[in-house]
Amino acid sequence: MHSQIELNFVLSGHMTYWFDGRELTVDEGRLCLFWGMIPHQVIDRQEGTRFVCLYVPMSVFLGLANLSRFRDAVFRGAMIEALEIRSWDRDIFQRWREELLAGDENLTEIVRNELTARVLRIERDGWRDLREEGSAIASFSANDSERVEHIERMLRFIAEHALENISAEDVGRAVALHPNYAMSIFKRAVGHTINQAIVRHRLDTAQSLLISTDLSITDVAFESGFGSVSRFYEAFSERFVEKPKAFRRRMRSKGLPPA
Repeated sequence: MHSQIELNFVLSGHMTYWFDGRELTVDEGRLCLFWGMIPHQVIDRQEGTRFVCLYVPMSVFLGLANLSRFRDAVFRGAMIEALEIRSWDRDIFQRWREELLAGDENLTEIVRNELTARVLRIERDGWRDLREEGSAIASFSANDSERVEHIERMLRFIAEHALENISAEDVGRAVALHPNYAMSIFKRAVGHTINQAIVRHRLDTAQSLLISTDLSITDVAFESGFGSVSRFYEAFSERFVEKPKAFRRRMRSKGLPPA
């Protein structure tokens, strides 16, 4: 997991993601986008598969105007696929990669602007959510840098401390904001509450532990930051519509053994 927006363009072959409990295959010539905080991993690929992976900083993504439904889908865990691929996409993605690796600050800024424009075109030209449709979300203006910075810091704090006994008030205090104000701007930007974000991160951790370890369900619950096993069962079943044991059994049947 990471805090940026990730774009993948498959140059040749195909690869399969484990993405938030689902398997999604991305074929040659397809462009996909998702939020890095959604647990993901490439679990299979055709021999010789090549793809370019680029990242858009959260501050840039939050600053894009008129992307309400698009951003909402991303923050709610969608794998976005661009419906229209441009003839130059293959070449430009490889060029962006080469220019970013060159370490030239001026080139990096140019790439950032061009990549931002490509994201805007995905929204304009059409896209589909490979998982589920989202709902509306409010947007911040590109000049609202202070609030964007606060949201980035809150997301980072949650990612670093969600397994501890933290609350929405703790998240607000960590960025020197009144809890009510912090909760308000967070919900406006991300589309769910701070407490929901904390629980989601704990559930993401629980998923990983269920797949990659042989810990008991009780130990998974406490290792993931839940204060009680009953609360863990309730939250897990509500989000994934199956119990932890059933999830572990299903994922093991897919060939994902414990580490």
